[in-house]
Amino acid sequence: MFRPSHESLLIQNAEIDRLDLPRIQDETELEALKADGSLLPIVANESLKIEPSLDPSRRYCRPWTLDFVNDLSQAYYNRFHQQIQLNSAVRTVKVQKKLRRHNRNAAPAEGDTASSHLAGVTIDLQRRGMSKEQIVWMEHYLFYMKALGLVEPEEERRHWCFHIMVSGHYSEWRETQDIVPLDHPDTEPAETQLAAGSGAK
Repeated sequence: MFRPSHESLLIQNAEIDRLDLPRIQDETELEALKADGSLLPIVANESLKIEPSLDPSRRYCRPWTLDFVNDLSQAYYNRFHQQIQLNSAVRTVKVQKKLRRHNRNAAPAEGDTASSHLAGVTIDLQRRGMSKEQIVWMEHYLFYMKALGLVEPEEERRHWCFHIMVSGHYSEWRETQDIVPLDHPDTEPAETQLAAGSGAK
């Protein structure tokens, strides 16, 4: 449903530019952003697990991206009673360049189509191992979020993951919602699970 494209990369980078966020160059810049609270840790919990090979120093993202991860993983857990897996989060330009040497399909480390992981706004969630029902649920959830202008998703078939850039508008939108666990989530569509009792703004 969300095929990777040049246009999608442009959209992701336009949002990063709108937010005036830096593309993180190296570990020094990464640690500085952690220290001042610009990047927050992503912590495994009942609804979210983390790929063990993901470097602990890169299990960080922007605050609104963290809210999105926690909201989505809780809605997914409510529906399927399974954890969703985080495969990737923030990266530095140095890491992205190294990745490009091993994966020619990886986004560039520079320019107007650079990887949005470099700004800490993007996460990759594992698609491999999901049932057809779970994939459809995820696609519907992301379609709803994209329609509101809150995410720019891609389905990466080569690595079987959902690459999701989260807009800074997510925090503003989230404040208008009543996000609560449901007693019977199996009967609710994805968007209602996310924003029970409140209409989209």
